[in-house]
Amino acid sequence: MVEPLTREQSRALREQLQGRYDTLIADVRQELLQADNERYAELAGLVHDPGDESVADLISDLDLADIDRHIGELRDLEAAFDRVRRGEYGICVDCGDDIGFDRLHAYPTAKRCLPCQQRHERSYSPG
Repeated sequence: MVEPLTREQSRALREQLQGRYDTLIADVRQELLQADNERYAELAGLVHDPGDESVADLISDLDLADIDRHIGELRDLEAAFDRVRRGEYGICVDCGDDIGFDRLHAYPTAKRCLPCQQRHERSYSPG
């Protein structure tokens, strides 16, 4: 059986969540600024070769994919903050058992205990 989180563990996990959130916000801002600068350079005619334009388009697409991933993780973090506010952080959404510090430390946005997560993945995996 997994032990409930101590106050110290809860505090450490909240700090971990906040630190990751702050890092992602800064990364997304930087990537958006960079994407805007690349688009401006393209519009200003700094990319003259069609091959360079293709590479610039690919880089832009990759940057947008990174931003999409970051935004998805930010949403997961916001959901975890919401569970903290409701007093439900660290409690499995499926069975109501404690998730456990080790799992939350490795994956702070976890909303399921390991057995329920494994069941969930088996139920929703393709094939």
